[in-house]
Amino acid sequence: MSANPPIAAEPRRPGAAHRFRWAIWVGAALVGVAIAVAIALVAGRSSSPVAASRATTFAAGERPAPAFSLVDQHGTPFSLASYHGRPVIVTFIDPLCRDFCPREASVLTEAAAKLGAQAPAIVSVSVNPWADTRANFAADAVHWQLAPGWRWGTGRYGTLAGVWKSYDVGVTVTKKTIAGIPVHRIVHTGAAYLIDANGDERALWLYPFTTDDVVSASRQILGS
Repeated sequence: MSANPPIAAEPRRPGAAHRFRWAIWVGAALVGVAIAVAIALVAGRSSSPVAASRATTFAAGERPAPAFSLVDQHGTPFSLASYHGRPVIVTFIDPLCRDFCPREASVLTEAAAKLGAQAPAIVSVSVNPWADTRANFAADAVHWQLAPGWRWGTGRYGTLAGVWKSYDVGVTVTKKTIAGIPVHRIVHTGAAYLIDANGDERALWLYPFTTDDVVSASRQILGS
C-alpha cells in the first residue's frame, strides 16, 4: 500500500489560532520542554499556562472539540459525542512505535490511576493505519500496560487524516520497501487534549509531559 502525502497545514482558526497550529506542527519534529512553553506563548489570548504544569489551557466553551467517528480495537464504531457527559483525553499514538509513544501511554496510564474515579476516559487516535491490527493492539495493552478502558480510534487513512488535521496534529509518512515488504515510517506530533464533559477542549499537553502535569491540570480544570 502506498503512503499518502503529509497533511497540509491549513489554518482552522484565524489570527492567534493560526500561530497555535504552526507551533503544534513544530512539535512533530522537535522534542523538549521549550516546545510546550512556546505553545503557551503563541496561543496568546486563547490560552493560559497552568502553574507548575506543562499544559496549555482553554476557557470553558471557547474551543469546542472537533467531532469524529471512528472504530475501536474491537471493531466497535464510536464517536466523540458518545463521551458527552464525561471528560475524555484524546491523544495521537502509533501502535508500532517503540520510543516516545509507549512513554506517553505510560504517563497517561499513570495519571488515570492517580485520578482514580475522576479519571477521564482515554481515546488514542492511531497515526499509523497500516499498523492497526488486533494483534498489535493486544500486544500494546500487555507490554505498555495500558489503562483499563483504553480505547484506540482507527479508520481509513482519509478518515484518520481528517481527525489529525482538525486537532492540528502534524503527521508525515515515508515509505520504504525492505525485502519486498512496504514499511511506513511515521513522524507525528505528540499531543494529548483534555476534553470536558461538555465537549470543549480544556487543555493541551505536548510530549514530553509528565504524570504530574496531566494530574495537576486535570484536577484544576475538572475540579476533582
